[in-house]
Amino acid sequence: MEFDLIELIRKRGTAARDDVLLGIGDDAALLRPPPEHVLAVAVDTLVEGVHFPVGTAAFDIGWKALAVNLSDLAAMGATPAWALLSLTLPHADRRFVEGLIDGFATLAGQHRLALVGGDTTRGPLNVSVTAHGFVLPGQALQRVGAKAGDAIFVTGTLGDAAAGLCCLDRERADADQLMGASGGSRGKLIDALNRPQPRVAAGNFLRGVASACIDVSDGLLADLGHLCTASGVGAEIDADALPLSSALLTLFDAEARDFALAGGDDYELCFTVPADRAGEVSSNLSRMGCGAARIGRIVSGEGLRVHDTEGRPVRCPKTSWEHFRT
Repeated sequence: MEFDLIELIRKRGTAARDDVLLGIGDDAALLRPPPEHVLAVAVDTLVEGVHFPVGTAAFDIGWKALAVNLSDLAAMGATPAWALLSLTLPHADRRFVEGLIDGFATLAGQHRLALVGGDTTRGPLNVSVTAHGFVLPGQALQRVGAKAGDAIFVTGTLGDAAAGLCCLDRERADADQLMGASGGSRGKLIDALNRPQPRVAAGNFLRGVASACIDVSDGLLADLGHLCTASGVGAEIDADALPLSSALLTLFDAEARDFALAGGDDYELCFTVPADRAGEVSSNLSRMGCGAARIGRIVSGEGLRVHDTEGRPVRCPKTSWEHFRT
């Protein structure tokens, strides 16, 4: 049965690329990176009940497993090329694997990414993807490089995925109200959780423009904090400038700002640019369709400070995600 699943994955999940000399079916793939480029490699593992709720559709699991890795490549300014997929299943469920690979392949096709190998094994449901991309030497975006005075931007909107998870939480006091919400807001928030849109095109545009970049996976405050630590700087954030979707404000107006600051699972890009290039960046990313909001500035020193438009301090009662918090 294992080899039947591997053949299913090979047929449904692979795409033709000239740089794949040998893909699924042998002990290892044979790949040919383009001349003069360096290889960017990212790996993420999604575990049922931790990274996606029990009962999540197989298509959405496959999509998200690839999306989170493409987001890491985007944060480096890399162009996706290949991926490896390791799939652990409680039992050999052909229909589930078909759905998962269809989700994976749908997103992979949007980025000309080829699935070139992986592994299948038995155990608690989890999906691990290793993604490979290309970038020219010296052009990769990094967390190091932000300077005092730089403007801080974030693509898209923040907080939707965290709100989407709340929409699925039957333990919330307002669960029935959320379940019956009309107007499509609930569906949009759940889609943000299940099918994040990796900002690959934005990452490519930011090469040579951004002074530093990171993707927002654990929450804005946590991830911007990582960028600031790497760059040896601090940051000031205007909470009233955070980009919030109409769906988030419709269903979670009171919690929206906290979700945006610490909710996580957004997979947007947070980046810094010299202040004199802020207008150029905003205009170009708007034309690209994802948009980018200017949310603050880099300052000397260390630490993150959040305030409102009037300069009053803003406290966030939520904490960003940590796998091993005790």
